[in-house]
Amino acid sequence: MAQASAAAALRRLRRPRDPSAALLSSRLHFCFLSSTSAEALHRPQQPKGGGASTTTTSSPSSWFGSHRRQHAAATTTTRALHHAPRSAATASSESTPASQSQLLHFIKSAFGTLEGQNHYWLNAKNDSWKTFNQEGIYLVLLYESCEALDSHSKHSAAFGRLKYLQHRYPHLNVFAMQYGSDISSLAAQSQAVRTIMKEYITFPILLSDKDFTNMTNGACYLLFEGSKDHALITKLDGDPELVIRGMEGSSALSAEPSENVIDSGVPWQKEEVVKEPYVGSFRNMLLYHPGCVSVDEDGDRIFISDSNHHRIIISNSDGMILDSIGSSPGFEDGEFESAKLLHPGASFYHAAEDCLYIVDSENHAVRKADFGRRILETVYPVFNKKGSGIWSWIVDKLGLTKEDTSKREDVLNIQDIDADSVVFPWHLLQISEDDLLVADRNFETAWILRMSTGEKQDTVRGRAGAMELCQQMINERRALLKDVHMNGSSGDKEHSNLLEKIPCNELVSSVSRFEKCIFFCDTDGQRVLKYDLGTKDTSNIHFTNLGVLGLPYWFVCPLERVSTWGHSVGQFQEHNRKVNVLPGRCNIKVSVDIPIDTELATPLVESCIWRQVRGSGAGISDSDGQDTTSEKVGIAQQWYDEIDNLAFSEAAEEPAVHKGDDKPADESHQDQKSVHFTCAINVSPGTCELVASAALYLKIDRTKADHGDQKAVIKRILQCHGREEHAGIELLTENHGDARDLVLMKPVHLRLRMECADHPAGTTNKETISTESSLNISISLE
Repeated sequence: MAQASAAAALRRLRRPRDPSAALLSSRLHFCFLSSTSAEALHRPQQPKGGGASTTTTSSPSSWFGSHRRQHAAATTTTRALHHAPRSAATASSESTPASQSQLLHFIKSAFGTLEGQNHYWLNAKNDSWKTFNQEGIYLVLLYESCEALDSHSKHSAAFGRLKYLQHRYPHLNVFAMQYGSDISSLAAQSQAVRTIMKEYITFPILLSDKDFTNMTNGACYLLFEGSKDHALITKLDGDPELVIRGMEGSSALSAEPSENVIDSGVPWQKEEVVKEPYVGSFRNMLLYHPGCVSVDEDGDRIFISDSNHHRIIISNSDGMILDSIGSSPGFEDGEFESAKLLHPGASFYHAAEDCLYIVDSENHAVRKADFGRRILETVYPVFNKKGSGIWSWIVDKLGLTKEDTSKREDVLNIQDIDADSVVFPWHLLQISEDDLLVADRNFETAWILRMSTGEKQDTVRGRAGAMELCQQMINERRALLKDVHMNGSSGDKEHSNLLEKIPCNELVSSVSRFEKCIFFCDTDGQRVLKYDLGTKDTSNIHFTNLGVLGLPYWFVCPLERVSTWGHSVGQFQEHNRKVNVLPGRCNIKVSVDIPIDTELATPLVESCIWRQVRGSGAGISDSDGQDTTSEKVGIAQQWYDEIDNLAFSEAAEEPAVHKGDDKPADESHQDQKSVHFTCAINVSPGTCELVASAALYLKIDRTKADHGDQKAVIKRILQCHGREEHAGIELLTENHGDARDLVLMKPVHLRLRMECADHPAGTTNKETISTESSLNISISLE
């Protein structure tokens, strides 16, 4: 029914339209114009057929890279702006040069200082605010704290533009400024944190308690040079990129990839080091902004987009986790365990193919997960596939592929993206047998993609046109939520109120019906809820079998993060130990005390433990068994021993197989208040180091019924220090009447340094004496 309605709407939208109408959304509104130099350029453009001019809210994709014919006009305009008298009249604001100078002075005074009397920087863990200086060019989004940015489509589009320009112009300094409220107010900070998580913001946000309403006349863009004391102000429905491209001396802002960008062979150059939003240890929740949900009723599978953890979690309707797609942030095809996504959005299950189509939002792509082969592939953008053989893989990894990218039509640089390119997609629907509807978060722009080929068939602009394609599905979702609100149990008003807060444009992807249940996402509460149409009750999904998720990518120790991803994000509390050992086998048992007021949500399993041995030691895997020859210590010693004993070697007897020995590690290595894991090492004379990381899944103790106590336990477990973390916890707990169902991840990091002396002297010079020793290491997470 919904597919037929969408197909009919698409046929109506594909009728020829007036081409001049597409230019209406590109009008610019600037402040500080001279009275004559650029007046003609700012007259509203009229359609060829006459009639009144209309103002439309443009999405980020409606203007990305599509203004080449207006470049000359923008250059002329900007030159006029730079040479205009500072006392020039304003076009859309009551701002004066004095107030403008006051605003710029305040912003510049915040550079280099994390917190001041009237400001505080959020989302600034990478210290980007420290690099701001008086020589750079800055683009700032200004808005008041009282404005509901994260629920208003035009403000969401404004953040999308900033994200795009941040990638397009690597040397442009981009940040947002939220002003007009107490910087210590948890409400204001929670609003900023919600925006950071929802819009996936990687640039800083400056909070200020000063009121600049009279200077800016509402939310707007502010463009200025650090060495000058005047700025350009552009309203949200304007296009700041035209001004940037027309600025004098803007060679430093040329749209070229930064030095950290590599050629990924897709229409967007990807950064080797992926930037992520920073909300501190708040990411150590089981779910981190679960944005979308879809279902496979026949297979009893629920597909949850754990967006800011960059993965798709697959569970059954009872919450038992079956599988997971995605290993870490990035853009890489491959097996489910190694493939990479970046802020995935909506998904759609295709039963005939047994495939899941996924919107890869920050990669501007559509991916396909083949469950038969357990492979993630890229559907859109379409590019030439490389050889699939092992030799092609080796050559590609070594960077020896000889290919003239200038002749490849499928490879586009970021500056070549046109107005029809898929940019920041979020929603995904099937509208015909072989057509997918892909839309941005606010349905300002929609794209029609062919499933079989990945080719883009059409682009639909305007919220009305895009919403018409999925109006039938939206009406169905509204009917479901109305049933929940009208017929829900009287004691379940908390969840009923949550459903009322879901914006209309998010009903398509954040709500799904599964048989006699309705699943919907609570992004503020970091959970997925289930409403039973039969019993009229709403409950959290209690996830089990969490070991399938493995060790989170950000839990690896800092040194390994540096070598693998190039940077370290988050705070790591390492437990360092130093011991003296004898040469030979060393059996190590690590005991970890669970924090008080908590309990294990799931046993610790091997998939959630990572170990590495360095230096003069060698790790012994489980397959080596307990009977590994202890005399063979170190590679050189083994080589000499093998030469000496070559003539006298005998075939080793195969170890007997005992049924029932393959017990999970968790069955005998944990109790209610502590967990244990082991490691065996062959140690040679010298220094070696054991590096181990583990993930514990915890819940608040059932005896903690008081809401205030629950909040205190969460803050202690997550080790909240920064404002982002406290604001995130406030946002989390205000949506939870009872937080005892929350699952928290607690990292364990151990560095054990072992000093080993020489082998004890034997009866002959060639004889070595090795020992077998045991170590017990205790760790407290308090």
